[in-house]
Amino acid sequence: MKTRRAPLAAALLTTAVALTGCGSSEAGSVPDGWGTLKTKGVDVSYPKGYEEQSPGQRGRHNAAAAVRTEDGRKVSVITVQLGFTEANSAEQAAIAAEAGIQLGADVKGQKDVELAGADEAKRIDFTFEATGEDGGPPEGTPVRGVILTGLDSTDSAFAVRVDARRGSLPDGDLDRIIDSVEVH
Repeated sequence: MKTRRAPLAAALLTTAVALTGCGSSEAGSVPDGWGTLKTKGVDVSYPKGYEEQSPGQRGRHNAAAAVRTEDGRKVSVITVQLGFTEANSAEQAAIAAEAGIQLGADVKGQKDVELAGADEAKRIDFTFEATGEDGGPPEGTPVRGVILTGLDSTDSAFAVRVDARRGSLPDGDLDRIIDSVEVH
């Protein structure tokens, strides 16, 4: 019996390793069926259910944006800003990005993150309560936010921001959004 168990265990281990490899995503990779916001400095992909906004629909400071709505209200927004501050490092870009977070938000801090094409990048996690304005979630609704920031190849600051009403964006999709970021 022992001789049969060893090959079976080896086969199961090989299968598990192969399946684990299939489930991981490379930096800059785009999951099947997702759309991509493309800008001159940064590309980021978004899940099904989001719609890319035209220049007239998005904020004037956004180089690109995608929005997901439910029942006519925005539940999640992904934006890309380019050249939003004069920064010489990812740290300086992160400080400037934090300044743009809603007053009263609970900033969890910043940490280093690897983004395809970036020498260095920062991730800022935060939460806030929706104001109920601009077609967003009703006032007081908990919202989770993440900003990815750094410098592109021309040393211009970029910020990729993802805001989502609590429960509207699974952690796995947020991770895939982050993994899809490609800086150029």
